Amino acid sequence: MAYNDDAVLAKLSALNETQESIVTVAQWVMFHRRHADRTGQLWLQRLKDSGSNKRLNLIYLANEVAQQSKARKKDDFLVAFSPVIAEATATAYKGATNEVQQKLRRVVEVWRARQIFEIPVQESVEAKIDELDKTRTSGKRMGGSLFSSSSTSSVPSELRPLVEPQQTVTKLVLSTKTSVNGANHEYDRITDPLIPVPSPPVHAARLNGVLKNLANAEGAVAEGIKARSVLIEELEKLLKANTDALAADNNQLNELASRRVQMDRKKNEVEDNIMRGFASNSNPGTPSGPGASPGAGHSPITPVAEPDRPEVEALTPPGYPQPDGEPVADFNLEGTNGAQPPAQVVADSVNITKPASAAGSDLLSSLSTSYGRPATPKKRKLNMANDFDIGGDAMDGLDADVAEMLWKENKNGH
Repeated sequence: MAYNDDAVLAKLSALNETQESIVTVAQWVMFHRRHADRTGQLWLQRLKDSGSNKRLNLIYLANEVAQQSKARKKDDFLVAFSPVIAEATATAYKGATNEVQQKLRRVVEVWRARQIFEIPVQESVEAKIDELDKTRTSGKRMGGSLFSSSSTSSVPSELRPLVEPQQTVTKLVLSTKTSVNGANHEYDRITDPLIPVPSPPVHAARLNGVLKNLANAEGAVAEGIKARSVLIEELEKLLKANTDALAADNNQLNELASRRVQMDRKKNEVEDNIMRGFASNSNPGTPSGPGASPGAGHSPITPVAEPDRPEVEALTPPGYPQPDGEPVADFNLEGTNGAQPPAQVVADSVNITKPASAAGSDLLSSLSTSYGRPATPKKRKLNMANDFDIGGDAMDGLDADVAEMLWKENKNGH
């Protein structure tokens, strides 16, 4: 389909809310991007003449075209939509239902997040929507301002004098570009030798229109020059302030470097004095030269040799005491052929020299240490009444209590 006003209006009228429809129309519009300015004017006209839901679809179309242009780095439609996008968004937002308004807000949020339009254009769109929220008949705002995080609040204080001049320059650049492009287009058409010259009255009217467009473009460029001069003046002030601050920073850097060198030299002197003190207090026999051990410049004192360890007697248990007198002869307790030895033989075979001062308990202790145990001792019951007589000389010298105890054991043994 050839491009003309009727074709554009037909495409916009057939637009619906489906993604397929929006993408199809957007591709057709972008194919004729050399007519971007005229398409933008027809789009705004159609939006104003449509209902609420149709306006939302037209905003969706502009969003698709603008994002595709941004991605492809073709700014024809971005320039064409920039002067009219704020008015168009406000027109679509005003009088719309809450659902439609929330969808429009979402589109504006996407524009800011993806930086589709220049900051002044974006702020103009947001300001118009906030103004409509303030003047609503109900007096209630929908969740506060959507665009409370303005770019101005995040600008450093040193750069704030530049914000307003920069915004002015940006706005004028967009309007100037549109005016200049329109004036140049009309000029090229009126001077094109291939286009036949119309009748004198029509030709005079066209020339008058071209002169008006050229005058408007010239005035826009002059305003842009004035705004840019103000911005440059503020930039020069900022540049001078930063130049002075840079010189002060360089002086401070040189001073700090000089002080650091001075402190480093003093530290080395103190360390040298400490090392010389160590060298003077060291043992003369210990090497302290550069190649000395354990370390260069170190001269530790040689430790004094430790004395020999004292001889310590081994911790061995004492031996059992040996009784005085002759050794006890071994005998067979079972006798010959298993017969029991007479008690007198047993008594005679034990030759014990008893000290004069030994008590009965010492006698028992001496007896326990003098006899050696047989390898396989066997229990044997003596018939003390017939074979061994405890009385007589055997009881002489024993303590009375010990003698009584032995007598009771002998009695119980029967």
